[in-house]
Amino acid sequence: MTMGIDPKDLSEDDLIRELRQLHATRTDTFLHGSADALANHSTRTEELEEEYLRRHPERQVDPERLREGARQR
Repeated sequence: MTMGIDPKDLSEDDLIRELRQLHATRTDTFLHGSADALANHSTRTEELEEEYLRRHPERQVDPERLREGARQR
């Protein structure tokens, strides 16, 4: 169940803004939110992240974020 605007209907700027907001509030929701709030937060984050990946299947991946990059550090 989508809470808010369907991610497919968001502009690119709105999608990024929503993702940043959810990531910024994750810890607070995890530590202090109710079980329902955490479940809703998780669901919405998953919806938005899936939409971002759908739009950007070839997104840039930082080599330092891969296992090989971590081993080289």
